[in-house]
Amino acid sequence: MADARFREIVAALGKAYSPPAPHPALASPFEAILYETAAYLVDDEKRAATFESLARTIGADPARLLAAPPAKLVRAIAGGGMQPERRAEKVRESARIALDELGGDLGAVARRPFAEARKAFMKFPGIGAPGAEKILLFARAHRVLALESNGLRAIVRLGFGREERNYARMYRSAQEAVGDVSKDSFELLIGAHRLLRFHGQATCRATPRCAECPVAPRCPSSTVQPPAARRR
Repeated sequence: MADARFREIVAALGKAYSPPAPHPALASPFEAILYETAAYLVDDEKRAATFESLARTIGADPARLLAAPPAKLVRAIAGGGMQPERRAEKVRESARIALDELGGDLGAVARRPFAEARKAFMKFPGIGAPGAEKILLFARAHRVLALESNGLRAIVRLGFGREERNYARMYRSAQEAVGDVSKDSFELLIGAHRLLRFHGQATCRATPRCAECPVAPRCPSSTVQPPAARRR
């Protein structure tokens, strides 16, 4: 089970925040890849709209994406940020990898042993180890503490892991500090991903808003002293 303090913090964040439900695409490994790849440096609303435009115009099937005229693919994802042509190339490459290298059934790939499945999803453009782990978690294939950058910053400030210049080492240090999560529920771990991400975006920013933080009393990095400390 995950560290008890970690579980308490997730529960406290769940009482403080109500982040939007994850987009349905994230439950499907290939659609999750498209959701990440079709847009770039945009907010969640534009990312969702870009995926939905692609799915509506062409489809979210690898064979359809490969058969689509390149110009049509570019138009379908044009609203998803910078360099639509480059993003379209990544979408096509993702479709090719899904079909030619992984047999087309990414649900089956996700159910492979964890290290093998993670390595397979890291073949896709723009998908590193954290992104691959998120895909495996949201597909409910493997129980893993998947974190994105805002959530990682928040959890390290909360005392799990070490601040590192090397992102991969920092990421792993946080996972190690939380402990074995293989027996925790998917609901807890998906909730932790969403809540820590939202906390990092809304409150525990690059310049943190400690006075507004719902878990400040539990945070060793907080600039807000607990009442007992202020009375001394």
